[in-house]
Amino acid sequence: MSEELLAGSTSESADNEKATYATAGVSIEAGDEAVQRILPWARRATRPEVLGSLGGFAGLFQLKLDRWEEPVLASATDGVGTKLAVAQAMEQHDTVGIDLVAMVVDDLVVCGAEPLFLQDYVAAGKVDPELVGELVKGVSEGCVQAGCALLGGETAEHPGLMAPGEYDISATGVGVVEAGAMLGPDKVRAGDVVIGLGSSGLHSNGYSLARHVLLDIARMPLDGHVEEFGRTLGAELLEPTRIYAKDCLALAAEAEVRTFAHVTGGGLAANLERVIPEGLTAVLDRGSWTPEPVFGLIAQRGRVDADEMERTFNMGIGMVAVVTAEDVDRALAVLTARHIPAFVLGEVAKQPTVDGAEDGRRVLLHGNHLRF
Repeated sequence: MSEELLAGSTSESADNEKATYATAGVSIEAGDEAVQRILPWARRATRPEVLGSLGGFAGLFQLKLDRWEEPVLASATDGVGTKLAVAQAMEQHDTVGIDLVAMVVDDLVVCGAEPLFLQDYVAAGKVDPELVGELVKGVSEGCVQAGCALLGGETAEHPGLMAPGEYDISATGVGVVEAGAMLGPDKVRAGDVVIGLGSSGLHSNGYSLARHVLLDIARMPLDGHVEEFGRTLGAELLEPTRIYAKDCLALAAEAEVRTFAHVTGGGLAANLERVIPEGLTAVLDRGSWTPEPVFGLIAQRGRVDADEMERTFNMGIGMVAVVTAEDVDRALAVLTARHIPAFVLGEVAKQPTVDGAEDGRRVLLHGNHLRF
């Protein structure tokens, strides 16, 4: 091998070329423009406790301790997953930000926490200021729906790791709950009633399977009209996740709620199981609600087993509230007034026994598999 190659010299033109951040694939100017496009949306999603202006190294939020006797901070981090592939294929980026907020704040509210603020992170192969602006527009709308502030975030350009047009988004949210008002499994008792809050569709889970079935197996075009949906497949798949945070807080203020369960990856049974304590079982009736048509289409076109559907998707229930039996009617009235579909799914009972021993399952789904 020649000394020239060992030294890394390739040509006279390469020797004379000046390397810059731009030639490496990162545009500082595009990043600055993206920030300017973000500012109006970030300013829209605010709260009185936010201090200072946007653009600092850290977001400032003044926690007014006189509101709580013993405040407990709650935090959650999440992303949107492969639903982003649909948004990128459709070149529609203004709804997945809503999904992002929903995935974070509805985890916070499970313990009764009021979402205070959220910070987002956008990583892109190439920063497109207009695209980033659309993403943050959705995040801002989600924060407004949740009642929290968009306190800041980060936009990163990753040339060589992601292709132009590709991006990923995530966020961390912080909420607060009074220590004595925290919800959770320790509050749940036998005789409590399980209420399901209807979903707006797939929400943000199961998209790897949904895309495999509908796009790869069934070869359905995203811009094709689907009679069952009354709109295109792409529009159905990009339907934003319903944000329940304000509805759950309103419900907890009006009725005796023991706990909530956010139905995300793993489905209804697995997520409800997380808030049912040892020795108790939630006994649910599959006939108490009907999933949206998109679930039936996936099951049919992919010949997906019913058990696999229930493990992967929310199947029409995006949030669960466990309430006292005395407050069921009040809870349903609150949710109806807030235009949230609600269904009595079943009740909490002592764990059944098998051959003298506890069954061990904390969620039992009775009845035939869901009908679409």
